[in-house]
Amino acid sequence: MNRRAFIHSGSSALGVAAIGLRVPQGWERIIVKGDRLQDNLERLGAIGRTAEGGVRRLAFSEEDIAGREFCMALMHEAELDVQIDAAGNIFGRRAGTNANAKPILFGSHIDTVPNGGKYDGGLGSLAAIETVQVLGEHGYRNRHPLEAVIWCDEESGLTGSEGYAGRLTPEALARVRTDGLTLAECIARIGGDPTRIEGAAHNAGDIAAYVELHPEQGGVLDRSGVDIGVVQGIVGISHYEVELTGFPNHAGTTPMDQRQDAMLSASEIALAVNRIVRSVAGTHVGTVGRLSVEPNAPNVVPGLVRLTVEIRDLSNDKIDLLWDRIRTDAEEIARRQDVEINYERSTRVAPAMADSSVQQVITEAASALGLSSRAMPSGAGHDAQVLASIGPMGMIFVPSVGGISHSPLEFTEPEDVVNGANVLLRSVLRLDRV
Repeated sequence: MNRRAFIHSGSSALGVAAIGLRVPQGWERIIVKGDRLQDNLERLGAIGRTAEGGVRRLAFSEEDIAGREFCMALMHEAELDVQIDAAGNIFGRRAGTNANAKPILFGSHIDTVPNGGKYDGGLGSLAAIETVQVLGEHGYRNRHPLEAVIWCDEESGLTGSEGYAGRLTPEALARVRTDGLTLAECIARIGGDPTRIEGAAHNAGDIAAYVELHPEQGGVLDRSGVDIGVVQGIVGISHYEVELTGFPNHAGTTPMDQRQDAMLSASEIALAVNRIVRSVAGTHVGTVGRLSVEPNAPNVVPGLVRLTVEIRDLSNDKIDLLWDRIRTDAEEIARRQDVEINYERSTRVAPAMADSSVQQVITEAASALGLSSRAMPSGAGHDAQVLASIGPMGMIFVPSVGGISHSPLEFTEPEDVVNGANVLLRSVLRLDRV
Protein backbone atom coordinates (compact mmCIF):
# COMPACT_ATOMS: atom_id res chain seq x y z
CA MET A 1 0.00 0.00 0.00
CA ASN A 2 1.56 3.35 -1.00
CA ARG A 3 1.49 6.59 0.92
CA ARG A 4 -1.59 7.91 -0.80
CA ALA A 5 -3.63 4.82 0.06
CA PHE A 6 -6.38 5.72 2.52
CA ILE A 7 -6.68 3.38 5.50
CA HIS A 8 -10.27 2.11 5.67
CA SER A 9 -9.55 -1.10 7.54
CA GLY A 10 -7.45 -1.93 10.58
CA SER A 11 -6.86 -5.56 9.61
CA SER A 12 -3.27 -6.70 9.11
CA ALA A 13 -1.53 -9.68 7.59
CA LEU A 14 0.92 -9.56 10.49
CA GLY A 15 -1.78 -10.41 12.99
CA VAL A 16 -1.77 -9.72 16.71
CA ALA A 17 0.02 -12.95 17.62
CA ALA A 18 3.01 -11.96 15.47
CA ILE A 19 4.00 -9.25 17.94
CA GLY A 20 3.22 -11.23 21.08
CA LEU A 21 0.69 -8.86 22.61
CA ARG A 22 -2.04 -9.69 25.09
CA VAL A 23 -4.92 -7.80 23.51
CA PRO A 24 -8.71 -7.98 23.66
CA GLN A 25 -10.66 -9.70 20.92
CA GLY A 26 -11.45 -7.33 18.07
CA TRP A 27 -8.59 -4.98 18.98
CA GLU A 28 -7.14 -5.14 15.47
CA ARG A 29 -10.35 -3.70 14.01
CA ILE A 30 -10.37 -0.48 16.04
CA ILE A 31 -9.62 2.57 13.89
CA VAL A 32 -10.22 6.30 14.28
CA LYS A 33 -13.18 8.05 12.72
CA GLY A 34 -11.38 10.00 10.03
CA ASP A 35 -14.30 12.21 9.06
CA ARG A 36 -14.79 13.31 12.66
CA LEU A 37 -11.10 14.03 13.12
CA GLN A 38 -10.91 16.04 9.90
CA ASP A 39 -14.04 17.99 10.85
CA ASN A 40 -12.56 18.82 14.26
CA LEU A 41 -9.36 20.01 12.57
CA GLU A 42 -11.39 22.36 10.41
CA ARG A 43 -13.39 23.64 13.39
CA LEU A 44 -10.28 24.28 15.47
CA GLY A 45 -8.56 25.86 12.45
CA ALA A 46 -11.42 28.36 12.17
CA ILE A 47 -10.58 29.74 15.62
CA GLY A 48 -8.14 32.54 14.93
CA ARG A 49 -8.24 32.19 11.14
CA THR A 50 -6.39 34.97 9.33
CA ALA A 51 -7.22 36.77 6.10
CA GLU A 52 -4.45 34.79 4.38
CA GLY A 53 -6.09 31.51 5.35
CA GLY A 54 -3.68 30.76 8.18
CA VAL A 55 -4.23 30.66 11.93
CA ARG A 56 -3.27 33.19 14.57
CA ARG A 57 -3.84 31.56 17.94
CA LEU A 58 -1.00 32.87 20.06
CA ALA A 59 -0.51 31.31 23.48
CA PHE A 60 -2.65 32.92 26.20
CA SER A 61 -4.61 35.03 23.69
CA GLU A 62 -8.40 35.18 23.44
CA GLU A 63 -8.17 32.90 20.41
CA ASP A 64 -6.07 30.42 22.36
CA ILE A 65 -8.59 30.43 25.20
CA ALA A 66 -11.40 29.80 22.70
CA GLY A 67 -9.42 26.93 21.17
CA ARG A 68 -8.82 25.44 24.60
CA GLU A 69 -12.53 25.61 25.41
CA PHE A 70 -13.31 23.85 22.12
CA CYS A 71 -10.87 21.05 22.91
CA MET A 72 -12.15 20.65 26.46
CA ALA A 73 -15.68 20.37 25.09
CA LEU A 74 -14.50 17.55 22.83
CA MET A 75 -12.92 15.84 25.85
CA HIS A 76 -16.18 16.06 27.76
CA GLU A 77 -18.03 14.60 24.77
CA ALA A 78 -15.56 11.71 24.88
CA GLU A 79 -16.50 11.23 28.57
CA LEU A 80 -13.03 12.03 29.82
CA ASP A 81 -12.12 13.46 33.21
CA VAL A 82 -10.93 16.94 32.21
CA GLN A 83 -8.45 18.85 34.35
CA ILE A 84 -6.19 21.90 33.99
CA ASP A 85 -2.97 21.60 35.96
CA ALA A 86 -1.14 24.44 37.71
CA ALA A 87 0.98 25.10 34.60
CA GLY A 88 -2.09 25.53 32.40
CA ASN A 89 -1.94 22.18 30.61
CA ILE A 90 -5.20 20.42 29.74
CA PHE A 91 -5.57 16.71 30.49
CA GLY A 92 -8.41 14.45 29.38
CA ARG A 93 -8.05 11.28 31.43
CA ARG A 94 -9.56 7.84 30.98
CA ALA A 95 -9.00 5.74 34.10
CA GLY A 96 -7.30 2.36 33.77
CA THR A 97 -8.15 -1.02 35.27
CA ASN A 98 -4.72 -1.47 36.89
CA ALA A 99 -4.48 0.81 39.90
CA ASN A 100 -0.70 0.52 39.93
CA ALA A 101 -0.11 1.26 36.25
CA LYS A 102 1.49 4.57 35.30
CA PRO A 103 -0.29 6.82 32.81
CA ILE A 104 0.35 6.83 29.08
CA LEU A 105 0.35 10.41 27.77
CA PHE A 106 -0.19 11.48 24.18
CA GLY A 107 -1.01 14.86 22.69
CA SER A 108 0.51 18.12 21.48
CA HIS A 109 -0.30 21.86 21.58
CA ILE A 110 -2.85 24.16 19.95
CA ASP A 111 -1.09 27.56 20.14
CA THR A 112 0.34 28.80 16.85
CA VAL A 113 2.85 31.22 15.42
CA PRO A 114 1.37 34.57 14.26
CA ASN A 115 0.21 33.31 10.84
CA GLY A 116 0.72 29.57 10.96
CA GLY A 117 -1.17 26.52 9.81
CA LYS A 118 -3.84 24.36 11.40
CA TYR A 119 -1.84 21.10 11.48
CA ASP A 120 1.17 22.09 13.61
CA GLY A 121 0.09 21.03 17.10
CA GLY A 122 -3.59 20.88 16.27
CA LEU A 123 -3.27 17.53 14.53
CA GLY A 124 -1.55 15.82 17.46
CA SER A 125 -3.93 17.33 20.01
CA LEU A 126 -7.13 16.37 18.21
CA ALA A 127 -5.82 12.93 17.22
CA ALA A 128 -5.12 12.30 20.92
CA ILE A 129 -8.72 13.14 21.83
CA GLU A 130 -10.00 11.05 18.92
CA THR A 131 -7.87 8.11 20.08
CA VAL A 132 -9.37 8.07 23.58
CA GLN A 133 -12.87 8.71 22.27
CA VAL A 134 -12.86 5.83 19.79
CA LEU A 135 -11.49 3.46 22.41
CA GLY A 136 -14.39 4.38 24.67
CA GLU A 137 -16.87 3.87 21.85
CA HIS A 138 -15.49 0.36 21.34
CA GLY A 139 -15.70 -0.41 25.06
CA TYR A 140 -11.96 -0.89 25.31
CA ARG A 141 -10.79 -1.44 28.89
CA ASN A 142 -7.35 0.12 29.16
CA ARG A 143 -4.96 -1.15 31.84
CA HIS A 144 -3.01 2.10 32.11
CA PRO A 145 -4.65 5.47 32.67
CA LEU A 146 -4.76 7.17 29.27
CA GLU A 147 -4.26 10.93 29.19
CA ALA A 148 -4.85 13.08 26.11
CA VAL A 149 -2.86 16.23 26.83
CA ILE A 150 -2.74 19.71 25.34
CA TRP A 151 0.41 21.53 26.39
CA CYS A 152 0.20 25.28 26.78
CA ASP A 153 2.53 27.74 25.04
CA GLU A 154 4.69 25.43 22.95
CA GLU A 155 5.60 27.96 20.29
CA SER A 156 7.21 30.58 22.52
CA GLY A 157 8.90 28.46 25.13
CA LEU A 158 7.58 24.93 25.82
CA THR A 159 6.00 26.47 28.91
CA GLY A 160 3.47 23.72 29.63
CA SER A 161 5.80 20.77 29.28
CA GLU A 162 8.52 22.61 31.21
CA GLY A 163 6.01 23.09 34.01
CA TYR A 164 5.08 19.40 33.88
CA ALA A 165 8.77 18.53 34.24
CA GLY A 166 9.24 20.94 37.15
CA ARG A 167 11.47 23.35 35.23
CA LEU A 168 9.49 26.59 35.54
CA THR A 169 11.52 28.73 37.93
CA PRO A 170 10.27 31.76 39.86
CA GLU A 171 12.45 33.87 37.58
CA ALA A 172 10.75 32.44 34.48
CA LEU A 173 7.29 33.05 35.96
CA ALA A 174 8.18 36.66 36.78
CA ARG A 175 9.54 37.40 33.31
CA VAL A 176 7.60 40.16 31.54
CA ARG A 177 6.55 39.20 28.02
CA THR A 178 6.22 41.47 24.99
CA ASP A 179 2.49 41.84 25.75
CA GLY A 180 3.37 43.43 29.10
CA LEU A 181 2.18 40.48 31.20
CA THR A 182 4.31 38.17 33.26
CA LEU A 183 4.31 34.48 32.44
CA ALA A 184 2.59 33.86 35.79
CA GLU A 185 -0.24 36.23 34.83
CA CYS A 186 -0.60 34.46 31.48
CA ILE A 187 -0.80 31.02 33.07
CA ALA A 188 -3.45 32.24 35.51
CA ARG A 189 -5.41 33.67 32.58
CA ILE A 190 -5.89 30.20 31.04
CA GLY A 191 -6.91 28.50 34.27
CA GLY A 192 -3.54 27.51 35.70
CA ASP A 193 -2.29 28.41 39.17
CA PRO A 194 1.27 29.75 39.14
CA THR A 195 1.23 30.07 42.95
CA ARG A 196 1.09 26.26 43.09
CA ILE A 197 3.33 25.54 40.13
CA GLU A 198 5.16 22.83 42.03
CA GLY A 199 1.90 20.85 41.92
CA ALA A 200 2.33 20.40 38.18
CA ALA A 201 5.84 18.96 38.49
CA HIS A 202 6.62 15.32 37.76
CA ASN A 203 9.73 13.24 38.24
CA ALA A 204 11.51 10.77 35.99
CA GLY A 205 9.58 7.49 36.01
CA ASP A 206 6.18 9.05 36.72
CA ILE A 207 4.76 8.09 33.32
CA ALA A 208 4.73 4.87 31.31
CA ALA A 209 5.32 6.65 27.99
CA TYR A 210 4.62 9.78 25.97
CA VAL A 211 3.77 9.75 22.26
CA GLU A 212 3.25 12.81 20.04
CA LEU A 213 1.84 12.88 16.51
CA HIS A 214 3.03 15.83 14.42
CA PRO A 215 3.44 16.91 10.80
CA GLU A 216 7.06 16.49 9.77
CA GLN A 217 7.56 20.24 9.10
CA GLY A 218 10.06 19.22 6.42
CA GLY A 219 9.82 17.60 3.01
CA VAL A 220 11.59 14.27 3.52
CA LEU A 221 8.48 12.08 3.83
CA ASP A 222 6.62 13.91 1.07
CA ARG A 223 9.54 13.67 -1.37
CA SER A 224 10.31 10.04 -0.60
CA GLY A 225 6.70 8.84 -0.66
CA VAL A 226 6.94 7.35 2.86
CA ASP A 227 3.83 7.31 5.03
CA ILE A 228 5.20 7.56 8.55
CA GLY A 229 8.31 9.03 10.15
CA VAL A 230 9.52 7.29 13.30
CA VAL A 231 11.43 9.96 15.17
CA GLN A 232 14.82 8.88 16.51
CA GLY A 233 15.20 11.97 18.61
CA ILE A 234 14.99 15.75 18.66
CA VAL A 235 18.22 17.38 17.61
CA GLY A 236 20.55 19.32 19.83
CA ILE A 237 21.19 22.95 18.92
CA SER A 238 24.39 24.94 19.38
CA HIS A 239 24.79 28.63 18.56
CA TYR A 240 28.21 30.21 18.07
CA GLU A 241 28.53 34.00 18.11
CA VAL A 242 31.29 35.21 15.79
CA GLU A 243 32.61 38.77 15.83
CA LEU A 244 34.82 40.09 13.02
CA THR A 245 36.63 43.40 13.47
CA GLY A 246 38.19 45.08 10.46
CA PHE A 247 38.61 48.80 9.78
CA PRO A 248 35.79 51.09 8.59
CA ASN A 249 36.98 53.31 5.78
CA HIS A 250 35.69 55.30 2.83
CA ALA A 251 34.35 52.91 0.19
CA GLY A 252 35.22 55.26 -2.67
CA THR A 253 38.80 56.06 -1.76
CA THR A 254 40.13 52.88 -0.13
CA PRO A 255 41.86 50.67 -2.74
CA MET A 256 40.68 47.07 -2.88
CA ASP A 257 44.06 45.69 -1.84
CA GLN A 258 44.20 47.92 1.25
CA ARG A 259 40.88 47.04 2.84
CA GLN A 260 40.17 45.28 6.12
CA ASP A 261 36.63 44.34 5.15
CA ALA A 262 34.79 42.52 7.95
CA MET A 263 31.82 41.84 5.68
CA LEU A 264 33.98 40.06 3.12
CA SER A 265 35.28 37.75 5.85
CA ALA A 266 31.75 37.12 7.11
CA SER A 267 30.63 36.21 3.60
CA GLU A 268 33.44 33.70 3.21
CA ILE A 269 32.64 32.19 6.61
CA ALA A 270 28.98 31.77 5.65
CA LEU A 271 30.07 29.92 2.52
CA ALA A 272 32.49 27.81 4.58
CA VAL A 273 29.67 26.77 6.93
CA ASN A 274 27.62 25.54 3.99
CA ARG A 275 30.58 23.74 2.41
CA ILE A 276 31.77 22.01 5.58
CA VAL A 277 28.32 20.90 6.73
CA ARG A 278 27.62 19.42 3.30
CA SER A 279 30.98 17.63 3.23
CA VAL A 280 30.16 15.36 6.20
CA ALA A 281 27.63 12.53 5.82
CA GLY A 282 24.55 12.71 8.05
CA THR A 283 21.31 14.54 8.70
CA HIS A 284 22.89 17.50 10.51
CA VAL A 285 22.31 21.07 9.34
CA GLY A 286 24.24 24.30 9.69
CA THR A 287 23.05 27.86 9.15
CA VAL A 288 24.23 31.44 9.29
CA GLY A 289 20.88 33.08 9.91
CA ARG A 290 21.74 36.26 11.75
CA LEU A 291 24.09 39.03 10.65
CA SER A 292 24.71 42.57 11.86
CA VAL A 293 26.98 45.04 10.05
CA GLU A 294 28.51 48.29 11.29
CA PRO A 295 28.40 51.04 10.29
CA ASN A 296 25.95 49.54 7.76
CA ALA A 297 26.32 52.34 5.22
CA PRO A 298 26.63 51.91 1.44
CA ASN A 299 29.70 54.13 1.21
CA VAL A 300 31.73 52.69 4.11
CA VAL A 301 33.83 49.52 4.14
CA PRO A 302 32.26 47.43 6.94
CA GLY A 303 34.40 47.58 10.05
CA LEU A 304 32.47 45.25 12.37
CA VAL A 305 30.29 42.24 11.61
CA ARG A 306 28.60 39.90 14.05
CA LEU A 307 27.09 36.63 12.86
CA THR A 308 25.59 33.52 14.43
CA VAL A 309 26.41 30.00 13.30
CA GLU A 310 23.76 27.45 14.25
CA ILE A 311 24.43 23.70 14.05
CA ARG A 312 21.83 20.99 14.74
CA ASP A 313 22.26 17.24 15.07
CA LEU A 314 21.27 14.28 17.22
CA SER A 315 24.88 14.03 18.43
CA ASN A 316 26.73 16.71 20.36
CA ASP A 317 29.96 15.05 19.22
CA LYS A 318 28.97 15.64 15.60
CA ILE A 319 28.12 19.26 16.38
CA ASP A 320 31.53 19.73 18.01
CA LEU A 321 33.29 18.12 15.04
CA LEU A 322 31.57 20.44 12.57
CA TRP A 323 32.25 23.54 14.65
CA ASP A 324 35.94 22.66 14.99
CA ARG A 325 36.24 22.49 11.21
CA ILE A 326 34.27 25.70 10.73
CA ARG A 327 36.35 27.50 13.36
CA THR A 328 39.62 26.43 11.73
CA ASP A 329 38.48 27.75 8.37
CA ALA A 330 37.12 30.96 9.90
CA GLU A 331 40.43 31.71 11.58
CA GLU A 332 42.28 31.22 8.30
CA ILE A 333 39.80 33.48 6.46
CA ALA A 334 40.19 36.23 9.07
CA ARG A 335 44.00 35.97 8.92
CA ARG A 336 44.01 36.22 5.15
CA GLN A 337 41.67 39.25 5.19
CA ASP A 338 43.62 40.94 8.03
CA VAL A 339 40.53 40.92 10.25
CA GLU A 340 40.38 40.11 13.96
CA ILE A 341 38.06 37.25 14.91
CA ASN A 342 36.48 36.33 18.26
CA TYR A 343 33.85 33.69 18.96
CA GLU A 344 31.98 31.96 21.76
CA ARG A 345 29.25 29.35 22.11
CA SER A 346 26.12 31.13 23.35
CA THR A 347 23.57 28.29 23.29
CA ARG A 348 23.79 24.56 23.88
CA VAL A 349 20.52 22.58 23.85
CA ALA A 350 21.17 18.89 24.29
CA PRO A 351 19.56 16.34 21.97
CA ALA A 352 16.53 14.46 23.34
CA MET A 353 16.52 10.87 22.16
CA ALA A 354 13.34 8.88 21.57
CA ASP A 355 13.09 5.61 23.47
CA SER A 356 14.09 2.64 21.30
CA SER A 357 11.20 0.49 22.53
CA VAL A 358 8.66 3.21 21.73
CA GLN A 359 10.22 3.62 18.28
CA GLN A 360 9.74 -0.11 17.74
CA VAL A 361 6.11 0.11 18.86
CA ILE A 362 5.44 2.91 16.37
CA THR A 363 7.21 1.04 13.56
CA GLU A 364 5.18 -2.11 14.28
CA ALA A 365 1.96 -0.11 14.45
CA ALA A 366 2.64 1.41 11.03
CA SER A 367 3.54 -1.97 9.55
CA ALA A 368 0.38 -3.57 10.94
CA LEU A 369 -1.62 -0.92 9.09
CA GLY A 370 0.23 -1.57 5.84
CA LEU A 371 2.05 1.74 5.99
CA SER A 372 5.66 2.40 5.08
CA SER A 373 7.91 4.08 7.62
CA ARG A 374 11.43 5.36 8.07
CA ALA A 375 13.53 6.42 11.05
CA MET A 376 14.42 10.10 11.04
CA PRO A 377 15.45 12.95 13.37
CA SER A 378 13.30 15.91 14.25
CA GLY A 379 15.08 19.11 13.33
CA ALA A 380 12.52 21.23 15.17
CA GLY A 381 11.80 21.43 18.87
CA HIS A 382 8.72 19.86 20.47
CA ASP A 383 7.23 19.30 23.91
CA ALA A 384 8.36 15.70 23.47
CA GLN A 385 11.96 16.75 24.11
CA VAL A 386 10.98 17.81 27.64
CA LEU A 387 8.87 14.69 28.23
CA ALA A 388 11.91 12.55 27.38
CA SER A 389 13.27 13.52 30.82
CA ILE A 390 10.16 12.10 32.51
CA GLY A 391 9.67 8.80 30.70
CA PRO A 392 10.02 6.87 27.41
CA MET A 393 9.23 9.25 24.55
CA GLY A 394 8.30 8.67 20.93
CA MET A 395 7.10 10.83 18.04
CA ILE A 396 5.14 9.99 14.90
CA PHE A 397 5.62 12.17 11.83
CA VAL A 398 3.26 12.43 8.87
CA PRO A 399 4.10 14.20 5.60
CA SER A 400 3.91 17.95 5.19
CA VAL A 401 3.14 18.69 1.56
CA GLY A 402 6.12 20.51 0.09
CA GLY A 403 7.77 20.57 3.50
CA ILE A 404 5.91 23.80 4.36
CA SER A 405 5.31 24.68 8.01
CA HIS A 406 4.55 27.74 10.15
CA SER A 407 2.69 29.10 7.13
CA PRO A 408 -0.90 29.44 5.88
CA LEU A 409 0.20 27.06 3.11
CA GLU A 410 0.96 24.28 5.60
CA PHE A 411 -0.98 21.19 4.53
CA THR A 412 -1.17 17.49 5.31
CA GLU A 413 -3.32 15.31 3.07
CA PRO A 414 -6.51 13.97 4.73
CA GLU A 415 -5.38 10.36 4.23
CA ASP A 416 -2.08 11.16 5.95
CA VAL A 417 -3.97 12.76 8.83
CA VAL A 418 -5.95 9.55 9.30
CA ASN A 419 -2.90 7.32 8.79
CA GLY A 420 -1.02 9.19 11.51
CA ALA A 421 -3.97 9.08 13.90
CA ASN A 422 -4.34 5.34 13.38
CA VAL A 423 -0.64 4.79 14.05
CA LEU A 424 -1.04 6.82 17.25
CA LEU A 425 -4.07 4.73 18.23
CA ARG A 426 -2.28 1.44 17.56
CA SER A 427 0.84 2.62 19.38
CA VAL A 428 -1.20 3.52 22.47
CA LEU A 429 -2.90 0.12 22.38
CA ARG A 430 0.45 -1.65 22.17
CA LEU A 431 1.90 0.39 25.01
CA ASP A 432 -1.17 -0.29 27.12
CA ARG A 433 -0.53 -4.05 27.00
CA VAL A 434 2.94 -3.74 28.52
